[in-house]
Amino acid sequence: MPSFPPPGSVTICEINRDLITADCLSDDRANDTYGKILGMVFSPVPFQSDFLVSPTPEPKNEPRNDEVNGEIIQRKGVIASLQGFIEGSVNRLLRPNDVKYLPTEYLQGVSWHQHKHIIAFISGTNQVVVRDYENAEGKDPCILTHDLQRDVKVLEWRPNGGRTLSVACKGGICIWAASFPGNAASVRPGAVSFLGSFSRGSGVRYTLVDFLRSHDEQISALSWSPDGRYLASATYESSSFTIWDVAQGLGTPIRRGLGCVSTIKWSPTGDYFFAAKFDGTFYLWETNSWTSEQWSSTSGFVTGAIWDPEGRMILLAFSGSSVLGSIHFASKPPSLVAHLLPVDLPEITTSTNSQGIEKIAWDASGERLAVSFKEGDKLSNGLIAVYDVKRTPLICPSLIGFIRGPGDNPKPVAFSFHGKLKQGPLLSVCWSSGFCCTYPLIFRSHVVP
Repeated sequence: MPSFPPPGSVTICEINRDLITADCLSDDRANDTYGKILGMVFSPVPFQSDFLVSPTPEPKNEPRNDEVNGEIIQRKGVIASLQGFIEGSVNRLLRPNDVKYLPTEYLQGVSWHQHKHIIAFISGTNQVVVRDYENAEGKDPCILTHDLQRDVKVLEWRPNGGRTLSVACKGGICIWAASFPGNAASVRPGAVSFLGSFSRGSGVRYTLVDFLRSHDEQISALSWSPDGRYLASATYESSSFTIWDVAQGLGTPIRRGLGCVSTIKWSPTGDYFFAAKFDGTFYLWETNSWTSEQWSSTSGFVTGAIWDPEGRMILLAFSGSSVLGSIHFASKPPSLVAHLLPVDLPEITTSTNSQGIEKIAWDASGERLAVSFKEGDKLSNGLIAVYDVKRTPLICPSLIGFIRGPGDNPKPVAFSFHGKLKQGPLLSVCWSSGFCCTYPLIFRSHVVP
């Protein structure tokens, strides 16, 4: 049984099912453990979010030192978790009879570019940070802000769309595109005239090229079609989700009584579409004729939904359960005949004394699964469990160990995988202590001497 990383330590990476820890964040330590294997180091990105700062006075003693990019950054006291902000925003957004379904909000706050080493994450109520690890001159992150970009909840890179990022916010969706010297990104014809403002920071600049307006509703979920042509969005308030033809700036509502949508996910092949509500019901759609089958959960609402690489199975996490569910399709598309099977993660309850799962992320190869869980005991609180996953074709997870973040009492706010590296995926985590950290999980084509 894997042990917990010692309190005060930080996780650096995985090497062949062994999670390596250190005393502090350090590029030198990262280079010694995985940098020589990968040929690059994924430095943590510190950020001071406008809703991470604790409203209470900070203690004047016991400063916390963390090393990033070879420099010592001093952080005094405890930087508060996002939970207060999250719960407050949810109570304002949901109708009274829906609040009971949502004790905390599931933020899709981290997204990796599909083909490049570029990460974007929510760093504040109205701002997004973009870090390009391939740009040697762009070590300082790029910050995306605009008057239209309010109350950011979700972001996702556009597949097959260059460097185009969608950001869901209050009243619509901001579409950002990279601008290069002599080749500025163009605003969509017909878009509002005050678009086109630039981001700030070093490296590649970004331009707000479109704003897909959704009245004054809060966009709570996004999902791109695999070809990058269509963007699906959903809101807390609306009784539908919308499919946007982004090139035209036109949205088509899909109405089936879907009030208060929590999660939407297009399958990797584009044949299926998943939508879940906060009342515990969820729908599987086939996208040929847009017909659907309704399912219902007795374990709370869906907090996470991730497709397998072939798009023939979807893994689900529920708000009231420590057991995952996997839906397997019985035949090829457009069939909606499917079976729901349990996926046990016994270590979540036996080792951590947790009462359930909060968030999940599954890498594109289907080989690594990351799980955060509700308040555990003192040693496990705030950790992320990492599983090795076999599909035979049923899902068989095997616990590798736990990841501990930097800072004082860190908790994972949002996390996501990137499968760019041949040696294994990258797991990036936004921690409540004000760091976005990336953990290479190395297990392919590598043998430790």
